Amino acid sequence: MTRVQYYVASSLDGFIAAPGDDLDWLLAFGFEEFQEGYDAFFAEVGAIVMGSRTYEFIRDSGEEWAYASTPAWVLTTRELTSIPGADIRFSSAPPAEVHAEATAAANGRNIWVVGGGVVAAQWAEAGLLDEMLVTYMPVVLGRGAPLLPLSATRTGLTLERTRSYPSGALEVVYRF
Repeated sequence: MTRVQYYVASSLDGFIAAPGDDLDWLLAFGFEEFQEGYDAFFAEVGAIVMGSRTYEFIRDSGEEWAYASTPAWVLTTRELTSIPGADIRFSSAPPAEVHAEATAAANGRNIWVVGGGVVAAQWAEAGLLDEMLVTYMPVVLGRGAPLLPLSATRTGLTLERTRSYPSGALEVVYRF
């Protein structure tokens, strides 16, 4: 069964980017200790959903598109350039419509809501988010882009598991 998962890193105080969409605080951490968990997570991903700012950050990073042929929906109302060879679909459709398309494309595998927090919140408020996998990094930003800017309080999440890392990071998995 396809699950929609918001898999993201956050500061301890709940921000996924510093002001100006700055990720230098996150990139300062070595990712070797997280690689095994990421690889296991991504092995189950059949479709990706992200916002336009996340897409532009990845596209403009100079790095190779890391998602191979995995179909990716970029939610945007703007016209954006694609990455040659990548299966990218730009959409301004409501979450339920994109969810249906991504679920079909995922073919029984999971959908990864890459970012950002606004996209994840829209999907949560539409009842389409099944899990949050948050790796809390040992840093406090004070302000920035919130982890999950919901319009109302959400209760009833179930803690599935936790995992600590030598760097002091803590992965927490909640099911909606």
